Amino acid sequence: MKILNKYGMGMALVAASSFMLTGCIDETFPTQNATTGQVEENSQAVEAMLMAVPAQLNTETLGRGAHWDFGYPAIMHVRDVMTQDMATANDNMYNQFSSWGQNVAQGIDYAYAQMLWTAQTSYVNGANVIIRTLDPETASDTQLGYLGAALAYRAMFYLDMGREYEFLENDAVEPLSPEGESVLGLTVPIVDENTTDEQARNNPRVDRATLGAFIESDLKKAEEYITKLTLADKSMPHLDCVYGLYARLYMWLEKYDLAEEYARKAIDNCTGHVMTREEALNTTSGFNTSTPWMWGVHINKESMINNLQNYCSFFSCETTWGYSTPEAGSEIMIDRSMYERISNTDWRKLMWKAPAGSALDGQNTYCDPAIGEALKDYSSLKFRPAAGNVSDFSAGGEMDYPLMRVEEMYFIEAEAAARQTDGVARAASLLENFMKANRDASYTCGITVQERLIEEILFQKRIELWGEGQTFFDVKRCNIPCTRSYAGSNHVPDEAFNTTTRPAWMNWVIDYYEQVNNYEVTKFNNPDPSDAYDPIPYE
Repeated sequence: MKILNKYGMGMALVAASSFMLTGCIDETFPTQNATTGQVEENSQAVEAMLMAVPAQLNTETLGRGAHWDFGYPAIMHVRDVMTQDMATANDNMYNQFSSWGQNVAQGIDYAYAQMLWTAQTSYVNGANVIIRTLDPETASDTQLGYLGAALAYRAMFYLDMGREYEFLENDAVEPLSPEGESVLGLTVPIVDENTTDEQARNNPRVDRATLGAFIESDLKKAEEYITKLTLADKSMPHLDCVYGLYARLYMWLEKYDLAEEYARKAIDNCTGHVMTREEALNTTSGFNTSTPWMWGVHINKESMINNLQNYCSFFSCETTWGYSTPEAGSEIMIDRSMYERISNTDWRKLMWKAPAGSALDGQNTYCDPAIGEALKDYSSLKFRPAAGNVSDFSAGGEMDYPLMRVEEMYFIEAEAAARQTDGVARAASLLENFMKANRDASYTCGITVQERLIEEILFQKRIELWGEGQTFFDVKRCNIPCTRSYAGSNHVPDEAFNTTTRPAWMNWVIDYYEQVNNYEVTKFNNPDPSDAYDPIPYE
């Protein structure tokens, strides 16, 4: 396979036979943490456990030094690389996420699948420990607040996983497991605070409705308890975040009236604000501080493994270290066709380097003009290194990354309205009002056809959330094709796929260890989508 030749086994791939020799089942068994010894039931201990949940999101999962393995932001990046919206400048050794971009080595025998599954189930386990430890009947108000936050986190993790692993129809791979069983509509097994080891070994994948009901139950309890949470830290979810998770959930469940309702509740209770032009384009604090956001996680120098294996290395193009720098030559870029569709009066267009000779050429601002000059056209300027520090990875890498911003809620509200029988005019007004007030003073909507309006809302949302790991869910949910091969495309040739439906690779494969430990997954795992498409040459 292409990846084997490019990276070698030590860099990127570890076969299942290697896992059996170097690891043990308990390393990744989903209930490992849920069956540990008792934890001291006092507020100080539980608070430490709770703060460990977002801290865990910044850690390496497999412990094998793979530079693409740096926690939840890496998973966010995988999701973006799988869409049309993000391109990488070069197909060289520095393009560490090329296996996902090229749709190779996605099966159970590869470390790529293991990282995605193991990381997310470990996050669930961390939340489960807290939930199991606290009895609502005897917990103090402070502890109830902690319980609410843990429930919200678990809801977010399961909502992510449900949408990632749910098998939906596509144009390349049939919904049949390797054992010939139908997997259409199946999501993931549920492991909660009460699941025993024996139950987990025969734990079937559930359908969307079942997982949705479980997530909704967590959110109802979180909504009740989280009002008692006194921790103001943005790494902690608060009531607005719970409402935001409801909104995401109800869009997935196609309960559009409820999605609209809860998106508005999230807006009305927001602990942040809509980012301004000045905030977003700021060369020292643009998209690296959680102050304006509803929910975000901080990375400190202690959690950075090295100058390469960290969030800033892959997300910020304006540094002298890392994989997305001009020196490495693998800058992350916005899809050219997407960029060209953005209005020149929309200030968000300045979050990517304007091509030479274009209307916005020379209007970008840079942390360092020399680095900016060296960047390729369409390169991202969205995620700035902390304090604009381009030379010291331990300082510049201390960034925040967003889990939820209120802007997403405005677009959910508009789309949810548009999908209701009487909501088209309301949705058009919601979209136009948000855009005119916050992004493009010249924007007018004027779309009266439901399908076209939904597409326009989703397009503006994709611009807004580019690089934040959310577009994947809309592409998959709405069955949006991927078009990377076209005249003038800036996608590398090995990633130049065109699909007619949602891409098959968006139905993630559950990893080898879970299959070994859980017979139901062995029988009903998703088929391997690797190499399901051939790249299409373009001029």
